[in-house]
Amino acid sequence: MVAPAAAGIATVCASTSLTGVVAGVAWFGYVLVAVLLIACTGLALRSLRAPTLVVGLSQLVVLTFLITGVFTSEGILGIIPGPAAIGQLQDVLISSAEQIRTGLAPVEPTPAILCLSTIAIGLVAVLIDTLTVAAAAPAATGLVLLCVYAVPASLSNDLLPWWTFVVGAAAFAGLLAVDGSHRHRRWRNRTAPGLGVSAESTAAPVTVVSLALVCGLLGGTITAVGTVGSIPGDGPGSNMAGGTGGLGVNPFTNLRGLLNQGANVELFRVRGLQPNDPRLLRAFTLDFYQPNQGWKLADAPRMPAGDPANMPALPLAPGDSGEGQSVELQIEPINWVDVWLPVYGAPRALRGISEGWFYDRKSGAVFSERKQRSPAYTEVASLRVPTKEELRAEGTEIDRDLDPVYTRLDQVDPRVRGLAQQLTAGQASNFDKSVAIWQYFSSQNGFTYDTQTAAAADNDALADFLFNGKRGFCEQYASAMAVLLRSAGIPARVAVGFTPGVTTAGYRTITSQDAHAWVEVYFNDQGWVSFDPTPLADGRGYIPPYLRPDDQPTDGPATSGNDTQEMPSTSAQAPNDVPREETGPQEQQQAQETSLTQAPDGFGWGVLALLLLAAAVTAAVVMAMSRRLGGRGSGAAAVPGGVPPPGGGSATLALAPWLPPVITGLWVLVVAAAAWLWSIWLALPVAVVVAVVAGPWTIREVVRRRRLRTIAADGAGAADAAWSELLDECADRGVPAQTADTARMTAFRVAQKHRLDDDGQAGLRTVVGVLERSWYAPPETKVPEPDFAPAFDRVRGSLARNAPMSWRGRLFPKSLLRRRRNRRES
Repeated sequence: MVAPAAAGIATVCASTSLTGVVAGVAWFGYVLVAVLLIACTGLALRSLRAPTLVVGLSQLVVLTFLITGVFTSEGILGIIPGPAAIGQLQDVLISSAEQIRTGLAPVEPTPAILCLSTIAIGLVAVLIDTLTVAAAAPAATGLVLLCVYAVPASLSNDLLPWWTFVVGAAAFAGLLAVDGSHRHRRWRNRTAPGLGVSAESTAAPVTVVSLALVCGLLGGTITAVGTVGSIPGDGPGSNMAGGTGGLGVNPFTNLRGLLNQGANVELFRVRGLQPNDPRLLRAFTLDFYQPNQGWKLADAPRMPAGDPANMPALPLAPGDSGEGQSVELQIEPINWVDVWLPVYGAPRALRGISEGWFYDRKSGAVFSERKQRSPAYTEVASLRVPTKEELRAEGTEIDRDLDPVYTRLDQVDPRVRGLAQQLTAGQASNFDKSVAIWQYFSSQNGFTYDTQTAAAADNDALADFLFNGKRGFCEQYASAMAVLLRSAGIPARVAVGFTPGVTTAGYRTITSQDAHAWVEVYFNDQGWVSFDPTPLADGRGYIPPYLRPDDQPTDGPATSGNDTQEMPSTSAQAPNDVPREETGPQEQQQAQETSLTQAPDGFGWGVLALLLLAAAVTAAVVMAMSRRLGGRGSGAAAVPGGVPPPGGGSATLALAPWLPPVITGLWVLVVAAAAWLWSIWLALPVAVVVAVVAGPWTIREVVRRRRLRTIAADGAGAADAAWSELLDECADRGVPAQTADTARMTAFRVAQKHRLDDDGQAGLRTVVGVLERSWYAPPETKVPEPDFAPAFDRVRGSLARNAPMSWRGRLFPKSLLRRRRNRRES
């Protein structure tokens, strides 16, 4: 009764981590009901002595009934899932995936989110209950509980509440304490209800159930880590065309989520801009286009080194000669926490920022090595706007010193290139060509602004947007125009930032609804010039003077047609090229090597593959051991007397003495690689800690398996190996043998102190007899001892039943110190 209750409490306490990603407390009631049903189901079936596999499957069935009854209306008799209910549940889960992909943590507790939360925590409850009660391995639940915390931590921009870790750690400690108390009672020959089944009858089904659930849970965890509000892969509205990819801007896949969030969050207050100067605020730029996937940072091994952003004068931006007026702008971040620091125009200096911020002249971005909240800062910038005459005078020549990445374009649909050539035909300058492409994205050509894109009708997402759907928001418009420009041979990139905002009480307010993406075109003498193709319709758009008709005044604001916009950052994912976490001083050399602290793209799938390999090897070993060891429980053993069958026993374990270090190494790699998904500075200490903790166990297992191989071979040294292993088993249990005692006296003390049963004592007498003959009998009288290995297995089985080893004895075996002391004395 105690163990199932402790398992349920641990699950509920770990589920409190959802407070960081789901608003309100409504989800807690659903989770609590699911855990109670699963725990009660396990108690009821185990009281009837149902097999472990039946218990686990029944708990999953009860969870399915709960989900069907609460979140669908088409269940048979209300709770049994039929075809209609399954279809309805599928729609609910798709809706939850879309809400996670587009929403910002904490998301609203919609029925879809509540359903997903209940299913996830329900599966965790089944797994923890199985490991704790059936497998009698509550320490193994620590990995599962860690995964429960990993998912919300990876989806939330803020740290989870401290109290969730406290209650989770306390519940896990209670789980270990219950296990220790239970094992102590069994050692004292007291009954421990609910666990009277043998290891052989439970280990195999426990392994199957646990492995399936762990892989499912950790698979979801790894693929979600670092996505910040988005789930990788296809989905409705994810701009995936025919399942082949999508047209989008990877570093801000959740722009749409800010619009759908409902709340309008204030991000910046800006002072120093003229009221009639509706200028765009740039956060970062994207210069590499990957067909059918979208825009991202340059495909380079690391971010550019950058210059310290707090230096007295920044390197001049392209097109800025340093002459002309400089304007001081006061920018006050309100709810902005990111690796990017937005700036206006061509920055010349930044004041009021701390060390650790860097300015990259090439991209025009100010960035840091980790997400942080910046204090108010002052930007000294050139806000000069070129005239159309100056831009037209540049002709079509491109600066040879310009990085070729800005004209690179691979594998674009021929229809797109044909459209670019058609739009720019007859234009004499790059400026006129850019204007012609910009004018194409108008309502007259069928384009409309919408946060939901049209249904896919083409395998190529870009061509589908340009020729079929013609509906989307700034992400699609900026992406499409930049591709068309490069198709026409014009250097272009995508900029991400904010529209002008609104003027209030002497300052300009920029909110999450002002987030935006546009295009910047390069001109040799003017640098990067903004072109915004999105047809805004609410007054937030801005048409610069060089894009206005000749008969329109150039000294006032002009707006374009467009709708509300989106946001790249407060919770937008920082590009993979920039690390998120950093400990210690942040210096320029660290900025040059930021890629070392961040796992490469697609690394999560590698971690998942490594996890599956480690889990498979571990499961195979556990199932092999379950066939060898019988009678570990207090009930009847699978093999009479707990004696392994002929050919089993030591030989089984002796088959692979290299397995412990391999398994340990695999799990160390899994844990370290999973930690690297956050930061290498987390992965390194985690790997060291795990290796230090697992090291003694690994060494002990290698020694044990080497001895068991010798025992199974029944050759020279088999008796000594068995005796040394027996002494180490006693030392690991905290009762070392006295070196001055004879073998028979030591055997008597072992049987007495560890309360060996009759079968164990009989096996011990056989072992001692063989040992004495190997010591004192002439070598020529040595004969095979076919009963020796089975007898030694009976001794070990009796020790396991009557004096179970504590988790401390397994992880930190004292026998290692005994052997070291013996070597020193000898």
